[in-house]
Amino acid sequence: MSSTTAQAARRELTAFTGELLGPDDSGYEEARAVYNAMIDKRPALIARCADADAVSRTIGFARTHGLPLAVRGGGHHGAGLGTVDGGVVADLSPLKDIEIDPRARTVRVGGGCVWGEVDRATNAYGLATPSGIISTTGVGGIATGGGLGHLTRKCGLTIDNLLEADVVLADGRTVRASADENSDLFWAIRGGGGNFGVVTSFLFRLHEVGTVIAGPTFWAVEESAEVLGAYRDFILQAPRELGGFFLHGTVPPAPPFPEEIQLRKTAGVVWCWVGDDQEAAARAMAPLLDALPQPLLHAPMVMQHPDLQSMFDGLYPPGHQWYWRADFVESVPDEAVQLHAKFGAEVPTMQSTMHLYPIDGAAHDVGQEETPWAYRHANWASVFAGVDPDPANADLVKRWTIDYFDALHPYSAGGAYVNMMMDEGQERVRASYRGNYDRLARIKSDVDPENVFRLNQNIEPAK
Repeated sequence: MSSTTAQAARRELTAFTGELLGPDDSGYEEARAVYNAMIDKRPALIARCADADAVSRTIGFARTHGLPLAVRGGGHHGAGLGTVDGGVVADLSPLKDIEIDPRARTVRVGGGCVWGEVDRATNAYGLATPSGIISTTGVGGIATGGGLGHLTRKCGLTIDNLLEADVVLADGRTVRASADENSDLFWAIRGGGGNFGVVTSFLFRLHEVGTVIAGPTFWAVEESAEVLGAYRDFILQAPRELGGFFLHGTVPPAPPFPEEIQLRKTAGVVWCWVGDDQEAAARAMAPLLDALPQPLLHAPMVMQHPDLQSMFDGLYPPGHQWYWRADFVESVPDEAVQLHAKFGAEVPTMQSTMHLYPIDGAAHDVGQEETPWAYRHANWASVFAGVDPDPANADLVKRWTIDYFDALHPYSAGGAYVNMMMDEGQERVRASYRGNYDRLARIKSDVDPENVFRLNQNIEPAK
């Protein structure tokens, strides 16, 4: 059946701008692989789309043949929602255009770009837009799901900086969505994920971000409760120029980390001060550092923004086993601090981790209903990630992740950042959009009434 599907695509999609791959084709095994090696799916057809017309024709082919359709940007989604067994994958990786207007401070980005490509291009002008923390992550998933990372407190979420998008709809039409054109669709794609169409081009606002002062501070994991107890109060009062997420993890066994702390379990903060004023950065960090024991390592340094964005790339290459859980968090009471300390001490593998990302500051300047992101009142987004390169450890990292999440979930705000969820069911999706879900469902029924775009954190069309 799979080979037949690819043959049918070649017959029907004549003059296709891109590449059509089936299971019998050279390059198929590489093309079907996604970032998370726990996901092992075999699509009947991978359509590498070089323009919006190719995307449109791929959607039409999947619909005509009654095949499920997945859309792949960077392929990083933890649940593997960018691929599908026996169906069609619209692979956007050839859509790599990047156009910068330094005067207008905007960048137009193809839907197949990854953030490292964008960061390097905009950094040449001393500019950036908020994204994640790993440079190999696809633009499309972050830019439609929300987008939090190092610049959130200063510049907001990625969706807060999206100005317009070109979207291929389920019926094959390409439309432009902005505040002035298809405004309901524009509202929906800024946090509603890939439910409404395939975005082939994004236009983002840029900010003056070139040089940053960034890097980790690590304390012994035995001091986790003390560190988190001080951090939870400190970061919400810090200047917006200062980003810093709390983590549990293990010091990698490689330079630049000193040998004496390599492979030690730690509690830490990964900092990002926007600007090159080292004295101002030090003053901003001082209240936390002065309140805590001497750290094992304090290593913020001057670097360019793309260097910060790629800091974790070597630790997290493609092909590892990943299992995620996530929550939004309004506060971290003492009971939660103690539970975090317990599970931080039990991190099962070197790459397994927990991050607590601050989402206050500029992210709080946007109203609860201005975008689908329904937790503007939350102060953090937590993510629990069990990671290891060895498939033999898949159950180990999954169990730790679920146990950690289950223990802390009673202290959460209820929903989660959809880009950090596994396939957890419709109730969890609804909880993550709260009061914005019904509007999303109405828009879904207008642009995708048959739920063609359902391989995602799915919003079902309103009846």
